[in-house]
Amino acid sequence: MTNNTNANWQAQKNAMIQAVFAVRDAIKELGEVPSGHLYAQLMGHMSLDTYNQIISLLKKSGKVTESGNLLRWVE
Repeated sequence: MTNNTNANWQAQKNAMIQAVFAVRDAIKELGEVPSGHLYAQLMGHMSLDTYNQIISLLKKSGKVTESGNLLRWVE
């Protein structure tokens, strides 16, 4: 892997980590939020696929639950 390719991959990885933390923090601050409403606020910044991957990751972590369309922060 060239230095440029490695730097690009590292930048993409850092951007994804920041996106996960931003979505996590939004849900935590709100306590609960309809998933569609949250994505509507983020759609100019990420694709629906990326959003769904982040939500899936947060649910697997046990910090977020989803009932219907409602995302809830778990303390």
